[in-house]
Amino acid sequence: MIEQIRKKIQSGQFEFTRHAVDQSILRRISVQELQEAIVNAEIIEDYPEDKYGPSCLILGFTIKGRPLHFQCSYPTRPLVKIVTLYEPTPNEWIEFKGRRIQHGQ
Repeated sequence: MIEQIRKKIQSGQFEFTRHAVDQSILRRISVQELQEAIVNAEIIEDYPEDKYGPSCLILGFTIKGRPLHFQCSYPTRPLVKIVTLYEPTPNEWIEFKGRRIQHGQ
């Protein structure tokens, strides 16, 4: 599935949700960084039962080494939908791949 997502993002066959647009502006994440990060990206979480449709969380790194997480729809649609994107913080993630258990959870 990651190969199909990669091909669609690299060829411009994707769209941002309104939330993803807002987050990309607030967090200063460019489309170019998204396209850089997908090159060697991997799926780290899968959400087949997501309320808005099947999606997954992907980890990738920009050319400058900036880690990015982005949640996107499965590649079954003509356009992959980018639901959200952000730079993961080390205090919430182990090597940006696994969630750290938060106190009180």
